[in-house]
Amino acid sequence: MALSAFMNTFAGNPLDRASDRRPDAAWIAAQLASPESLGLAMWNGRPLVEKTEDGRGVQIAYLPARLAGELAGGPERLLFLGLWKETAVFAVDLEGQADPTDGPLRGLGAFQDLRQIALQLTPAEAGICATAKAMFEWRRRHRRCAVCGEPTEPRDGGWKRQCPSCEAEHFPRTDPVVIMLPVHGDRCMLGRQQVWPKGMFSALAGFLEPGESIEEACARELAEEAGLRTRTVRYHSSQPWPYPSSLMIGLIAEVEDDEGAPDQTELEEVRWFTRDQARQILAGGYDGVNAPTPMAIACQLLKAWVEEG
Repeated sequence: MALSAFMNTFAGNPLDRASDRRPDAAWIAAQLASPESLGLAMWNGRPLVEKTEDGRGVQIAYLPARLAGELAGGPERLLFLGLWKETAVFAVDLEGQADPTDGPLRGLGAFQDLRQIALQLTPAEAGICATAKAMFEWRRRHRRCAVCGEPTEPRDGGWKRQCPSCEAEHFPRTDPVVIMLPVHGDRCMLGRQQVWPKGMFSALAGFLEPGESIEEACARELAEEAGLRTRTVRYHSSQPWPYPSSLMIGLIAEVEDDEGAPDQTELEEVRWFTRDQARQILAGGYDGVNAPTPMAIACQLLKAWVEEG
């Protein structure tokens, strides 16, 4: 459901998550067995997709849910995603080196990297794929109980894991990340990490720490990474980011001056740009500087600031 005028890539999953139905194992089993139910296959984090009818984009290559259940071989690699109107949608997590489209899924589509196809999918389907990817990444990283170390078992359609030894319950986690565009007057700062492609600059970002507000995390990160002192912070939008399971909290931060320097740990370079220069970056590049990908919230923060002037 769209709750605001602006929605980033991977937001906007249209499914009714039906969380109240998840604990009903008999209901989940009935939905999985229904010939009307659908399945989404993921292989090593890549969704199974096919070309759209007009050939200009891609779409999820849905399977019968019963086939997804057979491929899962049990509840461990199966996830109840939710309901599309009255239709149940499941996802199956396939792993290993052998491409399933060379075997049981031959001729049904191709597995493609979600980053590369995100903007070719409809926003709704990108959101569905992101949900499945994030949930399966959580499963892979939390197979053992954090309390006693014993293996855990899936419950509630895959949305909970429970330890049969100590009965501790474990739920999916989302790691909040503040991502901010520092501005001073008619200039904004962008930074780059050494590992990024040549010429790529982006907004600054860092994980929210325990005991911090969003505004405090923004101020700390700007001070640590670029030596900036924050005056005010305003919220723009947020973005689910399934790499592996973050929530990007987009901010525009007014800082006290247009100085600052990279910490040489997180950032190797920072630069200030006027609105006109930032506009050129968004249009295709300026002075060897390229904007982050349009699917990233960093690009949308820069665009929002440019359009304010």
